[in-house]
Amino acid sequence: MVDHTQALSFGAAAANYDRFRPRYPADAVRWALDGLGDSARVLDLGAGTGILTRGVLALGHEVTPVEPDPEMRAQLAAATPGLTALAGGAESVPLPDGAADAVVVGQAYHWFDRELAHAEVARVLRPGGTFAPIWNLRDERVEWVAELGRIAHLGDNAGNVMEKYADFGPAFGPIELGKFTHHTTLTPDEIVAMLHTRSYWLTAPAERRATIDQELRELLATHPELAGRPTVDLPYRTIVLRSRRR
Repeated sequence: MVDHTQALSFGAAAANYDRFRPRYPADAVRWALDGLGDSARVLDLGAGTGILTRGVLALGHEVTPVEPDPEMRAQLAAATPGLTALAGGAESVPLPDGAADAVVVGQAYHWFDRELAHAEVARVLRPGGTFAPIWNLRDERVEWVAELGRIAHLGDNAGNVMEKYADFGPAFGPIELGKFTHHTTLTPDEIVAMLHTRSYWLTAPAERRATIDQELRELLATHPELAGRPTVDLPYRTIVLRSRRR
């Protein structure tokens, strides 16, 4: 069951979402779109503030972002000159049949009603086109990063993604898996601000938010690998699931 309250909670933090959320490694985006040639028509579904949109644009492709949240669309337009996202969602895509060579999804596939979304993605993709959900996930093989996730109730990890999303439905072929690593460098205050863009924090009661913030700041100030450091390298694993439309 999709939690629509959490799924549509991000607009309240749109500017900080765009500022502090990690970018996608160019190698990961390139792998997701491998085999499509130059200037492919790419739909970024659940585009948010355009972080993945800009990664695809940087590779020279044509991108149409689609996003349901008006505040996220406004931030995308502000951060991506010359591009405006269409209003719409994965279950009702405002594009004609066969309009895309590829559909990418950055950090949003887990919010979709998957049966409806798979049908819509298949409809807007040309035969042989690519469907590629992508996640930036903290590397919880690092002990303090796992503790960060526990405190903030983040829940998502690479194992969950690879186990939960093994089938895109009958319109799609086998799923290929791409794995990449990278990191972002943030101050402790910026890490807290980034975690304030997570759906759990955004929808939590004020008392719960305060408890999370206190525990986060204590971790960042006292953990042996972090204490006294002006900036912190937060490691990520980028997971790409790639499949072709039959």
